[in-house]
Amino acid sequence: MDPPAFDESMPTGGNPLEVDVNAQYSGFEYHYIYLVFCGFIVWLIIPGLGFLYGGLSRRKSALAMLFQSLLVAAVITFQWMFWGYSLAYSRTAGPFIGNLAHFGMIKVGFAPSIGSPYIPDLVFCLYQLLFCACTVMIVVGGSFERGRIIPSLVFGFFWATIVYCPIACWTWNPNGWLYNLPSLDFAGGGPVHISSGWSALAYAFVLGKRKHQGEKSYGKPHNVSLVFLGTMFIWFGWFGFNGGSGLNGTLRSMLAVFNTNTAASCGVLGWVLVDYIKHRRRFSIVGACEGAIAGLVGITPAAGYVSVWFAALIGFLTAIVCALLQDINKWIRIDEGLDVFKLHGIGGMMGSFLTGIFATSSISSLDGATLASGGIDGNGIQVVKQLAEITAISAYSFVVSCALLYILGYIPGLHLRVSNEVESMGMDLDQFFDEQIGD
Repeated sequence: MDPPAFDESMPTGGNPLEVDVNAQYSGFEYHYIYLVFCGFIVWLIIPGLGFLYGGLSRRKSALAMLFQSLLVAAVITFQWMFWGYSLAYSRTAGPFIGNLAHFGMIKVGFAPSIGSPYIPDLVFCLYQLLFCACTVMIVVGGSFERGRIIPSLVFGFFWATIVYCPIACWTWNPNGWLYNLPSLDFAGGGPVHISSGWSALAYAFVLGKRKHQGEKSYGKPHNVSLVFLGTMFIWFGWFGFNGGSGLNGTLRSMLAVFNTNTAASCGVLGWVLVDYIKHRRRFSIVGACEGAIAGLVGITPAAGYVSVWFAALIGFLTAIVCALLQDINKWIRIDEGLDVFKLHGIGGMMGSFLTGIFATSSISSLDGATLASGGIDGNGIQVVKQLAEITAISAYSFVVSCALLYILGYIPGLHLRVSNEVESMGMDLDQFFDEQIGD
């Protein structure tokens, strides 16, 4: 049975008062029902990041990270409906960015989407909205314990517009230049992780180092239980993140879910092994959580392209590399306290590179349509294409993020950083009602 076809004469899928807009998906409902379910669990990544970042913060600055996870979801929902979806996924996009054909959700309805003919536009739009919100929340980690909340949210809105949306267009829009190169990115190694890692590094670089290095709590998580809880939310949400990125309910998507769990588990093992050797046979719960996230990041671009044992290897190697770079902030002299660059930037680059090596068409073809080969099939040039993706996204994200932050810093009322006094006493007391903060 052929999939539904997009009809330019009915860009919204038809008038529901005149036709049954559900009829075109008869027999294919399981595809979009599956994607809706994946979207529900992807949403959990957003509060998961709030818990993770809040647990890693000092107690007197933890609420700022929790609060921003909620506000980022709200701001990016508006941004995506306003123009974000159109800039990333308009059907008439150029190779670098879309246009405003869907500005304000114009013509976004029940017709087959640009991502998959099995998925209605509205479902695809919601799913991709959650990707954007997760990415912006990752970037916000660069403001750790010294970035003001309102400028951070303004930055998130414009960062999504001029950084995330163009990169998503490059990578996933059929008109995008990386899509047609092609680089292989199943679920967001470039648009989500490489871009957020480099942008968080830019955020920390522009803000400068924290001033409370002499305090006893400097660099120590105030609540390891929150770190653990946040990591579990993220791990669970990643099943939808990777599992839904095939935009169908085929066996390829099921394998992507299995690969996700495999890589995260092997990431835990890799990081714990490094900690065990470095710290004289002692363990770290935070380290194990970081290992899980490193494994999840590493497998993101590869989940629908590699076999389960290569997924295990990708998760294990990514976690080991990230764990061995524990002191990278000291080496580059940038105070990026939440390790966003290390886990997402470096982890994303590792995953994208290894995707080029281990991708095989025997896995991608499990959806019945995709033939994507990599180095393991003898397609060595794919590694070069992956390096092109890594280089372009890294450079664009860092440079544009720095420029945007410097511009915002000169706008009255949007100075990026709190005062030294506020940083010392904690952001929560300064930016929230006193009655909400316990002693």
